Amino acid sequence: MDLTPRLKQILMIMLEEDNVIPVKELAARIGVSKRTVQRELEYIGNSLKRYQITFETKTGKGVWITGSEENKQKLLTELKKNDSYDVSNREERRRRLVLEILKNKGLKKLFYYASQFQVSEATISTDLEAVEGWLNGQHLTVTRKPGSGIEVNGTEKDYRRAIRTFIEENIDTQMIKESYEVEETEKEIPAIYGSSMGQILNETILKRVVNCLSSIEDNRMLTLTDSSYIGLVLHISIAMSRIMKNEIIEQKDSWRSQMEQDEEYNLAKEIVKRLEAEFALEIPEIETMYICLHIKGAKHQRIEWNGQKTVEIERKELLDLVNEMINAYDSENAFAIKQDNEFIQGLLAHLQPTFVRLLHDMKIANPVLEDIKQSYPDIFERSKRAAAVLEQWMGKPIPETEVGFLTIHFGAAQVRMEGKRENIRRVTVGVVCASGIGISRLMFTKLDKIFRERIKMETYGQNDITPYIAGKTDFFVSSITLKSADADVIQVNPLLNSEDIEKIRQKIFYYERIPKKEQEETKFMMQLEQVNILAMQIKTILRYMEVFRVSNDLTFEELVIAISEKMSPYRDQQMMIQEDIERREKLGSQIFAEFGFGLLHTRTRGVTRPSFSVCITKDKGAFCHPYFKGIQVVLVMLLPVDDNVRINSEILGHISSVLIEDYTFLDTVIRGEKEEIRLGLSEHLRVFFNQYLGGR
Repeated sequence: MDLTPRLKQILMIMLEEDNVIPVKELAARIGVSKRTVQRELEYIGNSLKRYQITFETKTGKGVWITGSEENKQKLLTELKKNDSYDVSNREERRRRLVLEILKNKGLKKLFYYASQFQVSEATISTDLEAVEGWLNGQHLTVTRKPGSGIEVNGTEKDYRRAIRTFIEENIDTQMIKESYEVEETEKEIPAIYGSSMGQILNETILKRVVNCLSSIEDNRMLTLTDSSYIGLVLHISIAMSRIMKNEIIEQKDSWRSQMEQDEEYNLAKEIVKRLEAEFALEIPEIETMYICLHIKGAKHQRIEWNGQKTVEIERKELLDLVNEMINAYDSENAFAIKQDNEFIQGLLAHLQPTFVRLLHDMKIANPVLEDIKQSYPDIFERSKRAAAVLEQWMGKPIPETEVGFLTIHFGAAQVRMEGKRENIRRVTVGVVCASGIGISRLMFTKLDKIFRERIKMETYGQNDITPYIAGKTDFFVSSITLKSADADVIQVNPLLNSEDIEKIRQKIFYYERIPKKEQEETKFMMQLEQVNILAMQIKTILRYMEVFRVSNDLTFEELVIAISEKMSPYRDQQMMIQEDIERREKLGSQIFAEFGFGLLHTRTRGVTRPSFSVCITKDKGAFCHPYFKGIQVVLVMLLPVDDNVRINSEILGHISSVLIEDYTFLDTVIRGEKEEIRLGLSEHLRVFFNQYLGGR
C-alpha cells in the first residue's frame, strides 16, 4: 500500500468507527494537530480508488468513508496486516515481545504472540529464545508447556524491576522516542496515544494516567525531561494495568522509614491520590514507593540546590565525595578543577538521581557510550578512577553507562580548564528587545545567573544599535528580528530555552578566544558628559515619581486612558501615550503574573522627560479584569524621544531588574506609600549610579 503510517492510522479509526468523525477528534485520537490531519487527508482520495471506497468531508460536520461493507472490511484487514512497525526489524520486534510479556503476566500460546506481531509461530519461538536471556537476568523464567503455550514466572517485585529496566534501556530507541515526539504546533496533545507504544499498551489506561499527571502543577513534574516524563507515564500505566488485574507487589516496610520524609514521596502520594480518584480503586502503599523511586531517579531539565531537606541533609558529605572523585580523576590538576563552579554544581545535580539508580539497581541507557569510549579514551579511563571512589562510597558496582555520564562532566571541566590557559577575555553581549526595558531585563537576569563573570552585558532597544554600539559589542542576543548588517545576532525565545542557552554558550566560547574589538570615541570628555546627563535624569525620575490609585474593575484600555491623563494635561500628548503603550503591548504582553506586577513601558512623544509611576487599586487589592491575571500593581515607565534614549533606557532597565530581583522593594511598591517607594527607589538608583561610575 502507498499510504503513510499516519494515514493508515487515520483510515483504521474511520473504518472501525464507521461514522462521521470531527477532524479535531480524529487528531486527538492519533496524537497530532488538526492541521496535520487535514494535510494527510488531502491525498487520501486517490489511494482509495482501487478499493471502490470514497472519502467524504463536510465543513463543520467532519469526515467519513462510504462504500460497501465488504470493501470496507477488505481495506481494514489489509491495514491491520500492515502495522506501523517494521515486521522485518528483528530487534524492534523482540523489544516489543519483551514489553508484551511484561504487560501481560500469565500463560499465553505462541499463536497469541505470532498474531500480535504478524509473524509465524516458528519465528516468535526463535524470538522468545533470544529474549529469554534478558528475562533470566531480571529473575524471570520462561516455562514451555506443550499444547498450552508458554508461561513467564517470577515475583511481582521482579516484574516491576524488569519494567523499570526495560524503560531505562529503551528510552532512546525509536519505539519509545515516537511516544514523546509531539507536534510543535500543539504540544498539549500527547503523541503516545497514536504511537506504536500506545497500540501495545492499554490506550484508555494510558490516557487516564496522562490526564492525572497533567493536572499536577508541581515544579518537579514540569522540569522532567521528555524521556523521563514518558518513562514515568509508561511505568504508571503498566503498574495500573497490573493492579487492576490484582497483581500486587509485596509490601516492603523497610522502605517506608527511608522514604516518608522525602519531598518526592509527598509528590508520589499526590499522584497516587489522583490515580485512586480516576480509577476508583485503592492503590497499595508499595506502589507509592515505586513511583517515588522513579521520580527520584529521573533526569530533569534543571536541578537547583534549593534548600529542601532532602538536598541539604548530606551536602557537606557530597562535596567531600566530589573532592575525592576529582583527586582520583587528576591529582595534578585537582585544584584547578575544584575551582570550576559550573562543574561542581553540574556533578552534584547529576549524582542525586545517580544514587537512587544505584541503590535500587535501576538501569539507565547511555546511547553515546561507545562514541565516548572511542573519542575520549583517556578521559573515560580517568573517569573510571573517579567512579571507583563512588563505588566504594556507595558499596554498589558502577556500570559503564554511569561512567560514560561522568566522562561527559569531567571532559567538559577539562575543556574549560584548558581554555583558561589560553588568552581568555570577558565577552561583551548586547541584550535586545523592542524597547530595551522589559523583556531584555528578564533575559539579562537569566543570562547573568548562568554566565556570570564570563560576560559583560548591556540592554538595548531595537533602535539603539548604532555603528558605535555594534562596534563595541561582540554579539547581540535579541528577542526580535534585527536587520543590522554590522552586528552578530542570535535571535532567541524571550524565555531563553535550553537550545537558546546552548547557542549563546557556544558564541561566548568563540569570542572569549579572539582579541577584543577596538573601541572608538571613548574620550574622557564624552564620559564626563554621560555621567552628568545620568545624574540629571536620575534626579528627574525621583522628583516627579507618582503613585496614583484607580478602580479595581478597569479594563486594560481604560487603565491606559487613566495613565495618560495622569501623565499629561494635554489631549494630544495623552493620545500619543495611549497609542504608544497599546502598540508596545501588541508586541508582547507586559503583564507578568509570575512576578506579580505589570510593567507598561514605551518610548513616546507624549512625555518630555523619563518617568516612573506606580498604579495601584483603590483598596490595594488585585485588578479584577482577567487581562491582568490577578496582579496588584502596574508600573509605568515612559521614555521621551530625545538624544538621551540610551542613558534613559539604562536607568529604567535597572529599575526593571530591581523589581524582579528584590522582592522587598516590590512589597514596598505594592504597599503604595509614595515616600517609602521614593526612598527605596533612591537607594537602588544610588547603587546603580556608583556601578555606572565604576564601570566607566
